[in-house]
Amino acid sequence: MRKARGVGAEPALPLPDKPSIAVLPFANLSGDPEQEYFADSVVEEIITALSRIRWLFVIARNSTFTYKDQAIDVKRVGRELGVRYVLEGSVRKGGGRMRITAQLIEAGTGAHLWANRFDGPLDNIFDLQDKVALSIAGVIEPTLQAAEIRHSAERPTKDLTAYDLYLRARATA
Repeated sequence: MRKARGVGAEPALPLPDKPSIAVLPFANLSGDPEQEYFADSVVEEIITALSRIRWLFVIARNSTFTYKDQAIDVKRVGRELGVRYVLEGSVRKGGGRMRITAQLIEAGTGAHLWANRFDGPLDNIFDLQDKVALSIAGVIEPTLQAAEIRHSAERPTKDLTAYDLYLRARATA
């Protein structure tokens, strides 16, 4: 049985067979509690967009939102949720504009694989959310494909036939 968060060390969940990602709640940096709903809805849109990538295992919103308003250790999140990648970010409002930042991190190493910021007017909040979610999903897909290829190439094999086939495939690529 798993211990409650914060009581003791959580056992590590095994990684699924396919690439896995958790989208953490974005921090509301605007100081305006009214913007919490916007930060949460941006994350929800991103989770929905990533869920359309068939080869990607995306952790459900209910699981990731248990980390809301906590100091995040990405390596711990990776172990507790059984994911290889974590997306985190922030939302900040200034004047009539919104700035959203996002960072894709490899949970096991804490290495940043990608980061970007998105700016837009507040006059059409849904367009901004859609733009951000689609842009992030569009960048994450090839970024994770490259990272997974790197993981596969670095993983040693005990099956020499498989290794021979791998070398032949690389030679023709």
